[in-house]
Amino acid sequence: MNIGGIKNIIFDLGGVLLNLDFNLTKLAFVNLGVAYFDVHYTKARQNGLFDSFEIGQLSEQEFCVELRKLTTISASNYQIIDAWNAMLLNFPMERKLLLFNLKNHFSTSLLSNTNETHINKFTKIIKNDINENSLASLFNSVYYSNEIGLRKPDQKVFEFVLEQNNYLPKETLFLDDSIQHIEGAKKCGIQTIQIQETPIEELFANFLT
Repeated sequence: MNIGGIKNIIFDLGGVLLNLDFNLTKLAFVNLGVAYFDVHYTKARQNGLFDSFEIGQLSEQEFCVELRKLTTISASNYQIIDAWNAMLLNFPMERKLLLFNLKNHFSTSLLSNTNETHINKFTKIIKNDINENSLASLFNSVYYSNEIGLRKPDQKVFEFVLEQNNYLPKETLFLDDSIQHIEGAKKCGIQTIQIQETPIEELFANFLT
């Protein structure tokens, strides 16, 4: 991979660094009685309820209430939270090592569309998997959509990260697994790589020790 001229790297979290399986959440909600969960939520598109949760307009409690209304299920908050978190798997140690090494060569940022429930869950995952209390130590800056009130693929969120870090778009690489987010970054002039079958540690193999 040729990254000549790149001084900054913006990473997505889920599907790039943190392993995901969206189907596990779909199956969990099917088991709760939501026959067609993918009508409401998929990797590529989602109901506005999920958008609102991801930009901090809803608390976890409010999300559970609204999801019950949307899906007409009678599941408890605990059951909904458990099903919603089912997609979150693990954070491989080699990716922690990679991120530490990349910080020696680039300015690195994390930009994640996320929510209160998922943050609580993946904080426990990274503590267990890579012995970190948060992801802040792995990057120069960290941005969660529910905290900044902006989410991908809106160009405003990319402009926000560029401005906050004094990044020039042409010197910045963005890595994400979702094509709609890649397209949003491209509109700002940011260089992009869509992460698909090839794990990120293989793309940056030269930086692993």
